[in-house]
Amino acid sequence: MKPSLITYQSFENPFEGDPPKGDDTKGAAEVIRWAYSQYKDIAYACSFGAEGIVLIDLISKAQPDAEVVFLDTDLHFQETYELIEKVRKRYPALNITIKKPDINLEEQAEQFGSALWKRKPDHCCYIRKIKPLEDALSGKTAWLSGLRREQSPSRQKTNFVNKDERFKSIKICPLIHWTWEDVWQYIRLNGLDYNELHDQNYPSVGCIPCTAQAADDGRSGRWKGFNKSECGLHTAEPLEEENS
Repeated sequence: MKPSLITYQSFENPFEGDPPKGDDTKGAAEVIRWAYSQYKDIAYACSFGAEGIVLIDLISKAQPDAEVVFLDTDLHFQETYELIEKVRKRYPALNITIKKPDINLEEQAEQFGSALWKRKPDHCCYIRKIKPLEDALSGKTAWLSGLRREQSPSRQKTNFVNKDERFKSIKICPLIHWTWEDVWQYIRLNGLDYNELHDQNYPSVGCIPCTAQAADDGRSGRWKGFNKSECGLHTAEPLEEENS
């Protein structure tokens, strides 16, 4: 009997404990197959980082025409845009959607002042990332993310299947048990394209003004000079100044 659909309102975690031994994907392939058998209205929100490239390849094996959403803030590196085109060519069946904010950078500057990211990065992230994803996930029961527990302290308790308080949906994270070394081993073994900035000590690549070379952990190059390590997509509570 097919299990009943897990929704935000009826959340229960179907994957408890450690992944099965001997599974090269550390449970990721099984979780992805389960996700696409459970949900027809599911999307993968992808930033096209190293984890994203791995997930796209794994997802394409289970659901070749899966929906992939990229949040285009209009502030990404050229290398990121070039990578997206390479991925389109490698996986032509994938449904890659480019989601932009409601206002462009000029309109944002007129309303909130120039270079908002320098003064109120939480507010900028809300306008250019959080609100667009809210719109993209509207009406969807579930979405996928490339979070790994190793990435940062705030992600250490992430499960395969999570009740997402932020977007009132089910968030599925197939790579939680993967290490940074696992990610790169998979990329190299499968000859996958990746963002060239990773070769220049940018393990986490976001918007140009808020991304620098890493000094410590994988996200130490993000929002330097601010007490901030998340854009807000993966936090349960609104960030400070988000709606100010």
